[in-house]
Amino acid sequence: MVFYLFNCEMDSTAKLTWLAIIMVAPVPATIFLLLTKYDIGHIRVKKRVGEMIKETKHKLPHKRSVMELPELQLSGMDDLCRYVNRTGCFPVYDNTEVTYFPLGEDKFRTLIAELEKAEKFIFMEYFILDEGYMWGKILGILKRKAAQGVEVRVMYDGMCEMSTLTHDYPKRMAELGIKCKAFAPILPFLSTYYNYRDHRKILIIDGKTAFNGGINFADEYINKKERFGHWKDSAVMLQGEAARSFTLMFLQMWNISEREPEWDKWLAPPAESDKIACGYVMPYADCPLDDDKVGENVYMDILNRATSYVHIMTPYLILDGELENSLIYAAKRGIDVKIILPGIPDKKGAYALAKTHYPELIKAGVKIYEYTPGFVHSKVFVCDDEKAVVGSINLDYRSLYHHFECATYMYRTSCIPDIENDFTQTLAKCRQVTPGTIKHEKLFYKVTGELLKLIAPLF
Repeated sequence: MVFYLFNCEMDSTAKLTWLAIIMVAPVPATIFLLLTKYDIGHIRVKKRVGEMIKETKHKLPHKRSVMELPELQLSGMDDLCRYVNRTGCFPVYDNTEVTYFPLGEDKFRTLIAELEKAEKFIFMEYFILDEGYMWGKILGILKRKAAQGVEVRVMYDGMCEMSTLTHDYPKRMAELGIKCKAFAPILPFLSTYYNYRDHRKILIIDGKTAFNGGINFADEYINKKERFGHWKDSAVMLQGEAARSFTLMFLQMWNISEREPEWDKWLAPPAESDKIACGYVMPYADCPLDDDKVGENVYMDILNRATSYVHIMTPYLILDGELENSLIYAAKRGIDVKIILPGIPDKKGAYALAKTHYPELIKAGVKIYEYTPGFVHSKVFVCDDEKAVVGSINLDYRSLYHHFECATYMYRTSCIPDIENDFTQTLAKCRQVTPGTIKHEKLFYKVTGELLKLIAPLF
């Protein structure tokens, strides 16, 4: 197994973790590694996802006229687009209006209004659905729209069956006229909690409006229920042709279990709008089944091309060597790199692990802040008043290596000042981490972080 680890394509930090575990408990660790690596319970899912992506690689046309624009070539967005499209179908769109929501409550209000406008279909794919005020309000609209003949499909990650929803939930939804399924339900002893979870948050209405970001459908995301203080999250709404990319992403996952997948019926371009939107939008997905770490590489591309600042909000900071080096390099070459993290953690282990990165980052010039009112769940990068990413991708191993993820890359869209303004306002509610605060950190977090660092890639 040691020889295998040295020769496989696994991340070097993960190799060290597995070597350490094998040293302590060779036989159990070997069995656990094999179970995690091959994830027998998800073999069929993995195969079908690959087939779906391959089948739809050219479903959405790329506008050559957009890709050849000098401003995209000078910014490097054309290169980034070519890289991202190695793994799927992710065109760059112009004339798509993007609205940024700095809180879950803001998205929820707009989402309710947009759902009422649905005429053809509503597709939803979320990591967490939890019955309560938020989901109840949405479900009431979905039930009514389904009765009116609107095609309504809902997909959630299979982990919900172990936490928030009953195993027969798809059947209960079918009684309301809603098509529903769980993505990759957990199979005891055969599949792992660790790998291949559907962490994406996507909602599409009629192929012309799409929502993306970090907000799930549970009451804490709109602060109807308090968990870990004030819940700070964010999302974007796309109105225009770029929404089709999210339709395709949804269909790729939905059609895994369909015998005769339908594509073109749902991918028709929306009617042309009189609105003129500035900037460019590229929705993209990250699949854990290929060799490309798309989510991480997009983040590093922003860090490496930045000329003034990169401002980041993330709930977790569990970094591999490459991403940590990109953050350090950006700071050392004079870029203003600021990171906002939670002040009240949802997982104390992840919080302790994040703190193990603080000393090296701060030493290099990265400025780190903790949100004192509560928990930051936003996944946001904003750079140089020109570029931004809002999506579901955390700065941790699960998001960057092991989950299905998605995000919206924006260049010179009108909402980028709103994103930077939200960062600035959130920063005003934070405490800065300094060498002094690190020195006086609670012993529990110091010890726990150092111990868990050994198994960070598994956390």
